[in-house]
Amino acid sequence: MTEYRTDYQDRPATTTTVIEKRSGGGGMTFAILLLVVVVAVAAFFLISSETSKDNAVTSAATQVGQAASDVGDAAKDAAGAAKGE
Repeated sequence: MTEYRTDYQDRPATTTTVIEKRSGGGGMTFAILLLVVVVAVAAFFLISSETSKDNAVTSAATQVGQAASDVGDAAKDAAGAAKGE
């Protein structure tokens, strides 16, 4: 007769699951820093451009004011010459 032999191993009643948390923060930190630098540079050029436009408008207004003053002086001189002064 043939004997059958079966070996059973005791299994633990509970199992332990290990979850490893990986940190990929190096690349993300670099990307955020790069984004901040790009935004800062864009803001600088935008503000600089607006300042240049404001300065050009101010200069043009000053020149128009000076031209109006010159026309007024010329009108006074012409009026004085017409009266015979």
